[in-house]
Amino acid sequence: MKASWRTASLVATAASVLALTTACGQDNATTPASAAQNVGATAAAGDYGNPGSGTTTGTGNGYGADGSKSSASPAPVSPAGKLTVASNPDLGNVLTDGSGLTLYRFDKDTANPPKSNCDGDCATTWPPVPADDASAGTGIDKALLGEVTRADGSKQLTVGGWPAYRYAKDVNAGDVNGQGVGGKWFALAPNGKKAKLSDLPGLSVHKDPKLGDIVVDRNGMTVYRFMKDQAWPKSVSNCTGACLEKWPAVGPVGADDTEGVKKKGLMPFTRPDGVKQMTVNCWPIYTFSGDKAPGDTNGQGVGGTWYAVSPDGKPVGAPGN
Repeated sequence: MKASWRTASLVATAASVLALTTACGQDNATTPASAAQNVGATAAAGDYGNPGSGTTTGTGNGYGADGSKSSASPAPVSPAGKLTVASNPDLGNVLTDGSGLTLYRFDKDTANPPKSNCDGDCATTWPPVPADDASAGTGIDKALLGEVTRADGSKQLTVGGWPAYRYAKDVNAGDVNGQGVGGKWFALAPNGKKAKLSDLPGLSVHKDPKLGDIVVDRNGMTVYRFMKDQAWPKSVSNCTGACLEKWPAVGPVGADDTEGVKKKGLMPFTRPDGVKQMTVNCWPIYTFSGDKAPGDTNGQGVGGTWYAVSPDGKPVGAPGN
């Protein structure tokens, strides 16, 4: 009889835990495979990484060739298209091409004046991004986009003066396998600098002089709620298409990577397009493309439907709240 009572008690406890962890129809807080890549050098210092094998080669010149020239011909590359800003859990905001592939810069290049020092074999592993059709998407200053003429006469995209490249080992949107290779290759931030996280956690609380305590992301950018979304019985985002260009969805953040934000209902859900989006108290959260610097709150009250988020998930300043 005692054993039966204990078994029933354990079952009831397990059921209550399950109900708590699946509240509002969320998914487990897992990080997408592409974002979970080990960020760091994938080649020894001085190498550029050989995409044709599991090992890397190099002679210490920074890209694995005896000189800047080689008989090897770079493989054809696709157009850059409309550049976008992607949020990476380890690097913060990263610049990507129209296909979502990460763009990189090379420490042996120069930005003033712009000059590429990656040719031959190097350019096979690190294909230069064509400048011809590159355009600035949301969150990117088009004035920072330019071009440089390479040794073969082709035009390469520059960002903040730095020549831009893709990496041959990046095959999926969001991959950052080129980060830190040889200690000389780094993902590009939207302003042309090296992508780098601030010291902030994934989500934290900022005291705004007008709004009080509001949630910000790891880059210090204000987080917002959309009043047309739904939190219960499951999280639903009603911001799609062009809306997402203005209000980018905040990606998954681990509960242990937050500070001052209510833990209950702090988990991601899967959007209809298959992308995971973070929630606070089960409400989907976003940033605003009109905010250009940490602390900006230009999205507050837009359309009477967008509001900054309080640490407990409520919309700050919304009527009735």
